[in-house]
Amino acid sequence: AALLTVVGYSINDSVVIYDRIRENMRKYKKMPMDELLNKSINDTLSRTIVTGLTTILAALALAIFGGEVIRGFSYALVFGVVVGTYSSIYISAPVLLYFNLRVGKPQETPATTS
Repeated sequence: AALLTVVGYSINDSVVIYDRIRENMRKYKKMPMDELLNKSINDTLSRTIVTGLTTILAALALAIFGGEVIRGFSYALVFGVVVGTYSSIYISAPVLLYFNLRVGKPQETPATTS
């Protein structure tokens, strides 16, 4: 159950970041891709960190005040949210830069000679 929760948080955070990238691509058409990604991550950074911290605080409360049965779930959830938040901020958007993709922009095909 903790694994599914962590996957859901990670996907949600990544979708929020990618959506902001898409919005900023429409707004700042001439901005270089690395600056656009940096701006998009900075725009969503506080939201991503607050979401992760509130989940971690709730899971730590479960670990402290919950029984022995729920303690393993809480530790797995804390670890997963930390790793998921890190990957959403520091890995998902740079992967986009690495592949040099522009979301929502059609791929250009090279002209063929006949």
